[in-house]
Amino acid sequence: MGEWRTRPLSDFVDPDRSICYGIVQPGSAVADGVPIVRVNNFMGGGVDTSDALKVDSQIESKYRRSRLQGGELLITLVGSMGLTAIASEELRGWNVARAVGVVPLRADADKRWINFVVRSKPAQDFIRMRANTTVQATFNLKDLAELPIPCPPDAARIEMSAILSSLDDKIELNRRMNETLEAMSRAIFKDWFVDFGPTRAKMEGRAPYLAPDIWSLFPDRLDEEGKPEGWIMEPLLDHARLISGGTPKTDVPAYWGGDIAWASAKDVSQCTDPFLIGSERTITEQGLSESSTRLIPKLSTVVVARGATTGRFCMLGHEMAMNQTCYALASTSSHHFWLNCAFASLVQSLVHAAHGSVFDTITTKTVEGARVTVPDSDLLGQFEIAVTPLFDRMLVAIEERSTLAATRDFLLPKLMSGEVRVKDAEKLVGAAL
Repeated sequence: MGEWRTRPLSDFVDPDRSICYGIVQPGSAVADGVPIVRVNNFMGGGVDTSDALKVDSQIESKYRRSRLQGGELLITLVGSMGLTAIASEELRGWNVARAVGVVPLRADADKRWINFVVRSKPAQDFIRMRANTTVQATFNLKDLAELPIPCPPDAARIEMSAILSSLDDKIELNRRMNETLEAMSRAIFKDWFVDFGPTRAKMEGRAPYLAPDIWSLFPDRLDEEGKPEGWIMEPLLDHARLISGGTPKTDVPAYWGGDIAWASAKDVSQCTDPFLIGSERTITEQGLSESSTRLIPKLSTVVVARGATTGRFCMLGHEMAMNQTCYALASTSSHHFWLNCAFASLVQSLVHAAHGSVFDTITTKTVEGARVTVPDSDLLGQFEIAVTPLFDRMLVAIEERSTLAATRDFLLPKLMSGEVRVKDAEKLVGAAL
């Protein structure tokens, strides 16, 4: 590597702080407590703050050493080891769980470079090699401190970091765009089918705010039940086919490693996008045909039906199989996006019904009891027309992000080994962007 040197991660730690892990026993959730970062919050190289556990401030106060100030390297230590993120300013004042390590980096440390290195294959191999797997895979703080960080000359590091950062920045921009598009589509559904905005506007004599052909499809008044006249409450399954999954025998190698994506509860629960486009494990045609799993149609809504992440859901961006911890809802009328938004509007009631059972399980009976307010089919069709371009763009953006991430992950070890020169990497990144 020429002038490259390798230094332990501990060399980059703020001398006034130390590497540590977080709250060992957070206790029950507290509505006005201190939010903490858990393993399940690590998503796509960042931290998903939408589902944060909040702990009692008195418990959190005993763990000031792991209280975040912003800029720390966060790394998962237990179970799904080696996931990383740099703590943003948004996380200032948060804390972390026992399964998350906090590495307070020096002010002059190149945080992005260190994060890239820790995510690289050599570092991930080091983590797996040093992990204690006697009970549950665990990476110890002592080994974390010794994790080797390759250090190229400053000029080379800055160039390489800039190349990789350009990909990360594009990925983040892409993600934020999708958040906006999804919020727009959900807002349309809420206005039309939850708040009944157009009907209320007509009742109040307000000016139309939709195209005339759509506006005319909304009733002029609400009925005694508070829904637009003529709309009916129907079982969700009048509009969808409920599909269960399965798992090919794990001791038959011929069933695994094929070209068919096989979505697990982990895949679905860790999907922060509207669409899931891949899976951690894949199966073969033989595995599909000789097991209870089956192919789920593209644009179906898939939900985790039991376990700690019950109620997490997404749509399938491609046809794929799934395991038995999930259910799929496939539209029977091609109103895929209406079905997904309708499910989103009632999923919390399904989770609430499941809470307290032995495994927090959404059963077929639970889904069969779900009911939704349904307009006439013309309005459902207009909703699909309105939101389809938004969902289509989201799916394209997710595919683009996947390509960008693959490019970044391909380049990192190549740049570190010198196999790919910076100028060649710039050309490759330019083509990807």
